[in-house]
Amino acid sequence: MAGGLFALLDDVAALARIAAASVDDVGAAAARASAKAAGVVVDDTAVTPQYLHGSAAARELPIIKKIAIGSLRNKLLFILPAAVLLGQFLPSLLPVILIFGGAFLAYEGAHKVYERVTGHATEAEEDISPHGELTPEHEQRTIAQAIRTDFILSAEIMVIALKEVVSSDPDASIWMRAIVLGVVAILITVLVYGVVALIVKMDDVGLHLAEKPSKGSQRVGLALVAAMPRLLAAISLIGTLAMLWVGGHIFLVSLYEIGGHDGLLEGTGLGDVLHAPYDLLHHWEVDVHDAIGGALGAVAGWLLNTLVSALVGLVVGGIILAVLHAVGIGGGHGSEGDAHGDADHAGPEAQKAAAHDGQATSETPGSGATRLEEHPDDTSAEDSPNR
Repeated sequence: MAGGLFALLDDVAALARIAAASVDDVGAAAARASAKAAGVVVDDTAVTPQYLHGSAAARELPIIKKIAIGSLRNKLLFILPAAVLLGQFLPSLLPVILIFGGAFLAYEGAHKVYERVTGHATEAEEDISPHGELTPEHEQRTIAQAIRTDFILSAEIMVIALKEVVSSDPDASIWMRAIVLGVVAILITVLVYGVVALIVKMDDVGLHLAEKPSKGSQRVGLALVAAMPRLLAAISLIGTLAMLWVGGHIFLVSLYEIGGHDGLLEGTGLGDVLHAPYDLLHHWEVDVHDAIGGALGAVAGWLLNTLVSALVGLVVGGIILAVLHAVGIGGGHGSEGDAHGDADHAGPEAQKAAAHDGQATSETPGSGATRLEEHPDDTSAEDSPNR
């Protein structure tokens, strides 16, 4: 009996060692995969805050929570199973899928550029309440749009992570790959939306510090409040550039992989054509790196790759936008014609909202700084700033 018991305990200890080793493997693989996807994670973090523009301060965290839940659902329920199965059975199809993702991101970025250049807003007037805040209907549309954009970025993150897992351990089982990707999905979602929440609530932290009796705390608080409008404007610009850069980069790399080694069109004339653009860009990057040398050369080469990728994204997105304009699908998004047309069909409620828009805009604080100036004794979140 004693011998059998000791044998059983020995087996349990062996299983525990195996389990611990597996946990270590998962952690190490997840860390490597997350590091590889760091560039797209930064883009995801920069893109998300711009969707909070126009929302009341009290609605910011709930909106971020909904987007984060949608992002995690995208990763775990849709992207993870598809990526694992495709990576296991049809790895050559992954670049084809990513082409559509890159094109979508490029279109989103080009559309933002179009709106900045033409001055067309993304919201029709009926989307603004008489208090200058976004209506619940527009908030839901904004959340849905953010989750759609996040889906593309999340797919890129998960595919990059999957490639790292496969390259580092080609013999890893499908279950190991799924577990690693699940860990990556959770870690990156918490990281991205935790950082976004900190960014958008910076002005509330500043207002809290401004109420402190300490002069130093007040100065820091006022500085944070004053910096928020510029920070959010910079993040919006960075998000637009990120969509163009990542979209163009995904597009180029996916074409390269389709025409390259083990690609769908390897060895064909069309494959050589698709393979050439990024191959040329990579040679340019290497040439710049070698010409300058060292860390500065690496940075210069990366900047060249990034700039060309962004230009490609702008061209691809602009073509898609022009086609949509031509066929009347999505191209009129935010245009005056659509805004007036929607207002005509919306009836008296939309017209009333439009009539109050100028008054509401002037009465509603535009930032934490305005709120502090108008209500020095009351800095609660009830007078919600619009971003």
